[in-house]
Amino acid sequence: MKPKYKRVILKISGEALAGEGRFGLDDRMLGTVANEIKQVYDLGVQIAVVVGGGNFWRGRTSENMDRATADYMGMLATVINALALQSAFESAGLDTRVQTAIEMREIAEPYIRRKAMAEMENGDVVIFAAGTGNPFFSTDTTAALRAAEVEADIILLAKRIDAVYSDDPEKNPDAVRYSEITHQEILEKDLKVMDSTAASLCRDNAIPVHVFALNEPGNVLKAVYGEAIGTIIR
Repeated sequence: MKPKYKRVILKISGEALAGEGRFGLDDRMLGTVANEIKQVYDLGVQIAVVVGGGNFWRGRTSENMDRATADYMGMLATVINALALQSAFESAGLDTRVQTAIEMREIAEPYIRRKAMAEMENGDVVIFAAGTGNPFFSTDTTAALRAAEVEADIILLAKRIDAVYSDDPEKNPDAVRYSEITHQEILEKDLKVMDSTAASLCRDNAIPVHVFALNEPGNVLKAVYGEAIGTIIR
Protein backbone atom coordinates (compact mmCIF):
# COMPACT_ATOMS: atom_id res chain seq x y z
CA MET A 1 0.00 0.00 0.00
CA LYS A 2 1.44 3.34 -1.08
CA PRO A 3 0.93 6.64 0.75
CA LYS A 4 -1.64 8.94 -0.81
CA TYR A 5 0.53 12.05 -0.54
CA LYS A 6 4.11 12.86 -1.52
CA ARG A 7 4.60 16.10 0.43
CA VAL A 8 2.66 17.10 3.54
CA ILE A 9 2.50 19.92 6.06
CA LEU A 10 1.79 18.70 9.58
CA LYS A 11 0.32 21.42 11.79
CA ILE A 12 0.69 20.67 15.50
CA SER A 13 -0.90 22.88 18.13
CA GLY A 14 1.21 23.90 21.09
CA GLU A 15 -1.49 22.59 23.42
CA ALA A 16 -1.06 19.11 21.95
CA LEU A 17 2.62 19.12 22.97
CA ALA A 18 1.66 19.92 26.56
CA GLY A 19 -0.17 16.61 26.93
CA GLU A 20 -2.57 16.42 29.86
CA GLY A 21 -0.81 19.26 31.65
CA ARG A 22 -2.08 21.89 29.18
CA PHE A 23 1.09 23.95 29.77
CA GLY A 24 4.74 23.53 28.86
CA LEU A 25 6.17 20.46 27.16
CA ASP A 26 5.42 16.81 27.83
CA ASP A 27 8.29 14.43 27.03
CA ARG A 28 5.87 11.62 26.23
CA MET A 29 4.02 13.74 23.66
CA LEU A 30 7.28 14.86 22.07
CA GLY A 31 8.29 11.22 21.75
CA THR A 32 4.87 10.31 20.36
CA VAL A 33 5.09 13.00 17.69
CA ALA A 34 8.64 11.92 16.77
CA ASN A 35 7.54 8.29 16.39
CA GLU A 36 4.53 9.30 14.27
CA ILE A 37 6.76 11.39 12.01
CA LYS A 38 9.31 8.58 11.73
CA GLN A 39 6.67 6.14 10.45
CA VAL A 40 5.68 8.57 7.71
CA TYR A 41 9.28 9.52 6.93
CA ASP A 42 10.18 5.86 6.41
CA LEU A 43 7.59 5.72 3.60
CA GLY A 44 9.54 8.36 1.67
CA VAL A 45 6.97 11.10 2.29
CA GLN A 46 8.39 14.63 2.44
CA ILE A 47 7.39 16.35 5.68
CA ALA A 48 7.33 19.88 7.02
CA VAL A 49 5.94 20.80 10.41
CA VAL A 50 4.29 24.03 11.55
CA VAL A 51 4.03 24.28 15.33
CA GLY A 52 1.92 26.58 17.48
CA GLY A 53 2.86 28.14 20.80
CA GLY A 54 -0.31 28.04 22.87
CA ASN A 55 1.25 25.77 25.49
CA PHE A 56 3.41 28.74 26.56
CA TRP A 57 1.61 31.85 25.40
CA ARG A 58 -1.83 32.66 24.03
CA GLY A 59 -2.98 36.22 23.36
CA ARG A 60 -2.84 39.36 25.45
CA THR A 61 -2.79 39.01 29.22
CA SER A 62 -3.84 42.57 30.00
CA GLU A 63 -5.26 45.71 28.41
CA ASN A 64 -1.85 47.31 28.82
CA MET A 65 -0.33 45.02 26.21
CA ASP A 66 -0.96 45.70 22.53
CA ARG A 67 -1.92 42.89 20.15
CA ALA A 68 1.25 43.09 18.07
CA THR A 69 3.51 42.64 21.11
CA ALA A 70 1.43 39.70 22.31
CA ASP A 71 1.65 38.08 18.88
CA TYR A 72 5.43 38.49 18.73
CA MET A 73 5.66 36.80 22.13
CA GLY A 74 3.59 33.95 20.73
CA MET A 75 5.98 33.63 17.80
CA LEU A 76 8.87 33.22 20.24
CA ALA A 77 6.90 30.48 22.00
CA THR A 78 6.66 28.57 18.72
CA VAL A 79 10.45 28.67 18.45
CA ILE A 80 10.78 27.00 21.86
CA ASN A 81 8.45 24.23 20.65
CA ALA A 82 10.30 23.91 17.34
CA LEU A 83 13.64 23.38 19.08
CA ALA A 84 12.08 20.80 21.40
CA LEU A 85 10.64 18.96 18.38
CA GLN A 86 13.98 19.13 16.61
CA SER A 87 15.68 17.40 19.54
CA ALA A 88 12.94 14.75 19.70
CA PHE A 89 13.13 14.13 15.95
CA GLU A 90 16.90 13.83 15.97
CA SER A 91 16.69 11.36 18.86
CA ALA A 92 14.41 9.29 16.63
CA GLY A 93 17.03 9.34 13.86
CA LEU A 94 15.49 12.06 11.69
CA ASP A 95 17.58 14.74 10.00
CA THR A 96 15.81 17.96 10.97
CA ARG A 97 16.03 21.64 10.11
CA VAL A 98 14.33 24.52 11.90
CA GLN A 99 13.51 27.60 9.83
CA THR A 100 12.18 30.74 11.48
CA ALA A 101 10.21 33.59 9.91
CA ILE A 102 12.06 35.97 12.27
CA GLU A 103 15.83 35.73 11.93
CA MET A 104 17.72 34.24 14.87
CA ARG A 105 20.69 32.74 13.10
CA GLU A 106 22.42 31.41 16.20
CA ILE A 107 19.69 28.82 16.75
CA ALA A 108 17.88 28.32 13.43
CA GLU A 109 17.93 29.06 9.70
CA PRO A 110 15.89 31.95 8.30
CA TYR A 111 12.90 30.84 6.25
CA ILE A 112 13.78 30.59 2.55
CA ARG A 113 11.20 28.89 0.35
CA ARG A 114 13.56 27.25 -2.14
CA LYS A 115 15.91 26.09 0.61
CA ALA A 116 13.02 24.54 2.53
CA MET A 117 11.87 22.66 -0.57
CA ALA A 118 15.40 21.47 -1.31
CA GLU A 119 15.86 20.24 2.26
CA MET A 120 12.59 18.31 2.11
CA GLU A 121 13.62 16.75 -1.19
CA ASN A 122 16.95 15.76 0.39
CA GLY A 123 15.18 13.90 3.19
CA ASP A 124 15.18 16.47 5.99
CA VAL A 125 12.13 17.14 8.14
CA VAL A 126 11.69 20.92 8.13
CA ILE A 127 10.08 22.71 11.08
CA PHE A 128 8.66 26.17 10.38
CA ALA A 129 8.70 28.39 13.46
CA ALA A 130 7.83 31.99 14.40
CA GLY A 131 4.61 31.93 12.43
CA THR A 132 4.56 34.13 9.35
CA GLY A 133 6.84 36.64 11.08
CA ASN A 134 3.94 39.09 11.25
CA PRO A 135 1.49 39.88 14.04
CA PHE A 136 -2.26 39.40 13.52
CA PHE A 137 -1.75 36.06 11.75
CA SER A 138 -2.16 32.67 13.45
CA THR A 139 -0.06 29.55 13.01
CA ASP A 140 -3.04 28.02 11.16
CA THR A 141 -2.51 30.75 8.58
CA THR A 142 1.21 29.93 8.63
CA ALA A 143 0.39 26.31 7.77
CA ALA A 144 -1.85 27.40 4.89
CA LEU A 145 0.74 29.86 3.60
CA ARG A 146 3.67 27.43 3.81
CA ALA A 147 1.59 24.66 2.22
CA ALA A 148 0.90 26.93 -0.76
CA GLU A 149 4.52 28.05 -0.95
CA VAL A 150 6.16 24.61 -0.84
CA GLU A 151 3.39 23.03 -2.95
CA ALA A 152 2.28 20.54 -0.32
CA ASP A 153 -0.44 18.04 -1.23
CA ILE A 154 -2.34 18.47 2.04
CA ILE A 155 -2.27 19.98 5.51
CA LEU A 156 -2.52 17.43 8.31
CA LEU A 157 -4.10 19.32 11.20
CA ALA A 158 -3.30 17.38 14.38
CA LYS A 159 -5.31 18.60 17.35
CA ARG A 160 -6.53 17.60 20.79
CA ILE A 161 -10.02 16.85 19.42
CA ASP A 162 -10.55 14.03 16.93
CA ALA A 163 -12.52 15.82 14.20
CA VAL A 164 -14.43 18.95 13.19
CA TYR A 165 -17.66 19.48 15.17
CA SER A 166 -20.54 21.96 14.91
CA ASP A 167 -19.70 23.09 18.46
CA ASP A 168 -17.15 22.37 21.17
CA PRO A 169 -17.72 18.64 21.90
CA GLU A 170 -16.20 19.03 25.36
CA LYS A 171 -18.92 21.54 26.28
CA ASN A 172 -21.82 20.41 24.08
CA PRO A 173 -22.51 16.64 23.96
CA ASP A 174 -24.98 17.23 21.10
CA ALA A 175 -22.33 18.72 18.80
CA VAL A 176 -22.48 17.23 15.30
CA ARG A 177 -19.34 15.50 14.03
CA TYR A 178 -18.41 16.03 10.38
CA SER A 179 -16.56 13.42 8.33
CA GLU A 180 -16.21 15.81 5.38
CA ILE A 181 -16.87 19.52 4.97
CA THR A 182 -15.85 22.34 2.62
CA HIS A 183 -13.66 25.36 3.32
CA GLN A 184 -16.65 27.54 2.49
CA GLU A 185 -18.79 25.78 5.10
CA ILE A 186 -16.06 26.30 7.69
CA LEU A 187 -16.32 30.02 6.98
CA GLU A 188 -20.11 30.20 6.78
CA LYS A 189 -20.71 28.17 9.94
CA ASP A 190 -17.88 30.02 11.74
CA LEU A 191 -16.40 26.74 12.95
CA LYS A 192 -13.36 27.19 15.13
CA VAL A 193 -11.21 24.39 13.74
CA MET A 194 -9.05 27.01 11.99
CA ASP A 195 -9.25 30.77 11.64
CA SER A 196 -11.01 32.42 8.71
CA THR A 197 -7.80 33.68 7.09
CA ALA A 198 -6.36 30.17 6.99
CA ALA A 199 -9.63 28.68 5.72
CA SER A 200 -9.84 31.31 2.97
CA LEU A 201 -6.24 30.75 1.94
CA CYS A 202 -6.78 26.98 1.73
CA ARG A 203 -9.99 27.48 -0.24
CA ASP A 204 -8.43 29.90 -2.71
CA ASN A 205 -5.44 27.61 -3.32
CA ALA A 206 -7.43 24.33 -3.31
CA ILE A 207 -5.43 22.90 -0.38
CA PRO A 208 -7.24 20.07 1.42
CA VAL A 209 -7.00 19.80 5.21
CA HIS A 210 -7.26 16.58 7.23
CA VAL A 211 -8.22 17.13 10.89
CA PHE A 212 -7.59 14.34 13.41
CA ALA A 213 -6.48 13.67 16.98
CA LEU A 214 -2.74 13.66 17.62
CA ASN A 215 -2.90 11.60 20.81
CA GLU A 216 -4.16 8.44 19.07
CA PRO A 217 -1.18 6.31 17.97
CA GLY A 218 -0.82 5.81 14.23
CA ASN A 219 -3.15 8.62 13.20
CA VAL A 220 -0.55 10.58 11.23
CA LEU A 221 0.28 7.44 9.26
CA LYS A 222 -3.41 6.72 8.68
CA ALA A 223 -3.92 10.27 7.42
CA VAL A 224 -1.01 9.95 4.99
CA TYR A 225 -2.57 6.75 3.64
CA GLY A 226 -5.84 8.65 3.21
CA GLU A 227 -7.82 6.57 5.69
CA ALA A 228 -11.21 7.79 6.89
CA ILE A 229 -10.31 9.23 10.28
CA GLY A 230 -11.28 12.64 11.61
CA THR A 231 -12.55 15.18 9.07
CA ILE A 232 -11.50 16.09 5.56
CA ILE A 233 -11.91 19.75 4.58
CA ARG A 234 -11.90 20.25 0.81
